[in-house]
Amino acid sequence: MASFEFERECRTPSSECYAIVEEDVALGRVDLHFTKGIVHGTINVSESLTIEAIRELIESIDQQIIDAAGIARDEVIMHVHQGRDLGVFSGLKYEDPIDTDPHMA
Repeated sequence: MASFEFERECRTPSSECYAIVEEDVALGRVDLHFTKGIVHGTINVSESLTIEAIRELIESIDQQIIDAAGIARDEVIMHVHQGRDLGVFSGLKYEDPIDTDPHMA
């Protein structure tokens, strides 16, 4: 079983964003939005994760973040996107990423 860790990047009164890490390797990001009775999530992960690993990841998010926060919910809905990271863009021109995958050429 995978041992995922989550590093909070930001929090608002109704949402949270986390980097997904396993053994000091960034695997993706999860954005959670809390509404009345439902937690909506968007997970973006690397191409290397299997469907089984993604299921384990969703369970870990539910247990380590949602349950630990004591969020009352009737439903958790996760949208999963899988692909390669192109970088993080910031600023007015959005020309060059401020953080990129060192494996990209």
